[in-house]
Amino acid sequence: MSEQAHSDAAPVRARPVDLAKGVFIRLGVLPFFLAGALIIFTALSDRFLTLDNLVNVFRQSVYLILVSMGQMLALITGGFDLSVGAVVALTSVTAALAMVALAAAFPEAVWLVIALGALAGFVAAALVGIVNGVGVAFFGVSPFIMTLGVSSVAAGISLFLTGGVPVSGIPYEFGNIFGFGRLWGMPVPVLVALVAILAMWVFMTRMRTGAHIYAVGGNIKAAALSGIDTRRTLIIAYGTCALIASLTGLLLTARVESGEANLGGTIALESIAACVIAGVSLRGGIGRVENVVLGAFFIVLAQNGMNLSQVSSYMQMVLLGGLLILAVVFDQVRYRMMMGRT
Repeated sequence: MSEQAHSDAAPVRARPVDLAKGVFIRLGVLPFFLAGALIIFTALSDRFLTLDNLVNVFRQSVYLILVSMGQMLALITGGFDLSVGAVVALTSVTAALAMVALAAAFPEAVWLVIALGALAGFVAAALVGIVNGVGVAFFGVSPFIMTLGVSSVAAGISLFLTGGVPVSGIPYEFGNIFGFGRLWGMPVPVLVALVAILAMWVFMTRMRTGAHIYAVGGNIKAAALSGIDTRRTLIIAYGTCALIASLTGLLLTARVESGEANLGGTIALESIAACVIAGVSLRGGIGRVENVVLGAFFIVLAQNGMNLSQVSSYMQMVLLGGLLILAVVFDQVRYRMMMGRT
């Protein structure tokens, strides 16, 4: 009788483990990292889990969320983009220089100046994305080498154009609205991010090109045999990644009210970490927009918690790198568990 009761109770005790395993396979390590961060930083600081602080974290995470969504596209294709930080800086410098020059020529047409300056930043970013895509798609260059080289070129151009000096004199309206403005009581950068998140979700879940990106990352040979233009898909993925990074560059330029050649210094590493923690596979073909948004939010939340806990900036770099390594290790474990189920 006792043996039967013991055998009946065993599955009940195993259910939480099975549930955790199912969550891990479906969503990756993100829910566990997020829960751990909430517990640890709440214990270390009574200011951490307050509404004001969480709203502040969400506002700060806008920029990383945008770049991470672009990085997700490159990762899903089976590559990654190390040039996103340089694209942020190049956009900032190009847009600021264009606005300053146009403001002198058209002093009364403020919004025309802002629109043309933003367009100049988008064009510069699009060129970087196209170069990355062409190198990977047509010449078979490793995404690591291609984007690393392009990153160096873009960063060098930014420094050459500015001499390492911030570009000042951009229209006041640009910074006032896109950096600090509010619409319907919500910060404008947050609204921009929400629109971008919705657009990316529709792009990846409802549009044919999004399905093609998943197919290319899952198996590029099978995708080609099924009639997908894999080269075009890769160029679109890297081009879109650069354009989203460019949008981040514009918002950051409005925030600091000047063109800066040193913007986005660590954002490439942080965006890759956010994606991997969010369950985007380094092998390609797997990734969800909503998870990546949460992954980027987690990175900024962890940085905020470390700041409140008075962890030094150097140790924060160590911990961020450690989180990335752990996420990659767990990605390997998750992949083996998924293969074991098939």
